[in-house]
Amino acid sequence: MKAVAVTPGKPNSVHLEEIPRPKLADVPGGKGVLVRVLKVGVDATDREINEALYGNAPPGDSYLVLGHESFGVVEEVGPNVKRVKKGDYVTATVRRPGGSIYDLIGTNDMTSEETYYERGINLRHGFLTEYFVDEEEYIVRVPKGLKHLHVLMEPMSCAAKAVYQAFEAQRRMRVWRPQRAFVMGVGQIGLLTALVLRLRGIEVYCFARSKRGTLNSQIAEGFEAHYVSTNETPLDQVVKQVGKADLIIEASGNSAVAFDSMRALGHNGVLVWVSITGADLKHEVSSDKINID
Repeated sequence: MKAVAVTPGKPNSVHLEEIPRPKLADVPGGKGVLVRVLKVGVDATDREINEALYGNAPPGDSYLVLGHESFGVVEEVGPNVKRVKKGDYVTATVRRPGGSIYDLIGTNDMTSEETYYERGINLRHGFLTEYFVDEEEYIVRVPKGLKHLHVLMEPMSCAAKAVYQAFEAQRRMRVWRPQRAFVMGVGQIGLLTALVLRLRGIEVYCFARSKRGTLNSQIAEGFEAHYVSTNETPLDQVVKQVGKADLIIEASGNSAVAFDSMRALGHNGVLVWVSITGADLKHEVSSDKINID
């Protein structure tokens, strides 16, 4: 069967690769789920892997199948699969366990090891192919009424986790009620994060370079968030007008924006970096000012 793959370490190597069709028997214990792929999202992570900024092939292979935002339909299940059945719409989680204590208790994306395993990203093949097989544990059933959202399930999980973990960290404060949040970037994760925050009743400012009027700015304003073009109104000016943020979610994909966001964070606030940046950009920050604040 066909798959879209890259040769890790070789820039702009995306190509069609012929690979064996997976079988239920590839997963031991009768817990395998065979999925026919219907849609796969492609985002900046895939672009950067194709640019050879990061990503490694599974052991024994010279290629890495791309795709981490999956949506498909179950074709077949093993005899010990209980939660999904043939015909169910599903997506799949991305991170796979390593050897740390956090991996062993099922919190794979909290691994304490430098080596990590992610389908379509690092050391595990992705979903940008015709079929894939995975263990039932990593398959998430999608209600039929939500199938039109298909590949947005995976980025929404990133957005929801970012906000959830911020609140988890702030439980040490006993009382933490953020009133104002800044979201840096209005890609899919930035927009979905804005939606999560608005549903919590938090005032949200979405920052991006583009002027108002783009589709993404319209979506942000449709969530009743404030859209700010940083080419027209710099971050510092917004801070002077409305104050610093209690919570900042950095989803721009730009490390300079990630570090500069520190200046806009209020006391006892939280800055969550969602971006992955694999290049070698260097950027000066006002380290003394950030430190004393």
